[in-house]
Amino acid sequence: MQWKGRRESANVEDARGERSGGGGGSGGGLGLVMMIGRVFGTKGILAAVVVGAVLWKMGIVDPSMLLGGGPSGGSQQQVEVTPEEQERFNFVKVVLADTEDVWTSEFARHGKRYELPAMKVYRGRVGTACGTGSAAMGPFYCPGDRKVYIDLSFYDELARTFQSPGDFAQAYVIAHEVGHHVQKLLGTSDKVAAMQGRPDYNEYSVRLELQADFYAGVWANHSKRYLEHGDIEEAMRAANAIGDDAIQKKQQGRVIPHSFTHGTSAQRMRWFTKGLQSGEIKDGDTFSMAYREL
Repeated sequence: MQWKGRRESANVEDARGERSGGGGGSGGGLGLVMMIGRVFGTKGILAAVVVGAVLWKMGIVDPSMLLGGGPSGGSQQQVEVTPEEQERFNFVKVVLADTEDVWTSEFARHGKRYELPAMKVYRGRVGTACGTGSAAMGPFYCPGDRKVYIDLSFYDELARTFQSPGDFAQAYVIAHEVGHHVQKLLGTSDKVAAMQGRPDYNEYSVRLELQADFYAGVWANHSKRYLEHGDIEEAMRAANAIGDDAIQKKQQGRVIPHSFTHGTSAQRMRWFTKGLQSGEIKDGDTFSMAYREL
């Protein structure tokens, strides 16, 4: 991907020297809850909450560690930044700028105004309007403060654990999270959030995630002039590696379809490709078709 020398977003917060009120490390209550939900579904989250409540009453755990809190306004400290990490930092600023240009243009074509999201780059743990985030979660979007959060060490994990190296694979992950911001602005994510507690909520979560993959494809469609040979293959490899079925097989040795929250590898690749080929927001309706047809 050709990115060096291009415009960098001014909406990136460098919080790598910020200490979250919850301390360092890669745990994080929100991260744990999201991981449980991804693997075991809503019932797993409910079970975890019950266990957490029991441990709290016994005085074994602090509930803030389980549930996380709002932004903590953590203190700043000096940090050492390697040239490699600084290059990654510059890279994510360029990718965010690229999404800003694409979505500002696309919203304008439909008579809407695109509100730019912010990105916060942190290390270890971070306070958000959605609770405490952690590096273990990977990049994520918080609709409460409309920010994308990323610990740059995730890119090592993407290459090592998911065998998905390459700058375009890294860009795809950011574009997917920005896709959730697009959904927030269009009201889609709020509608899905209102369905929590329903027996079929996981299915709507999958629809939401696949649409974000589609929006990542739309971004790629409008960024073709910056692509290099092999870039699309990098993104497809990443989409394949982070499908629910691939992750469950890797983590627990078996696949539990009813607990899916993000979609299978095949579905994620299919919807990214559809967005790449279409380039049109209107073609990304993952909610009107039967679930089995996704």
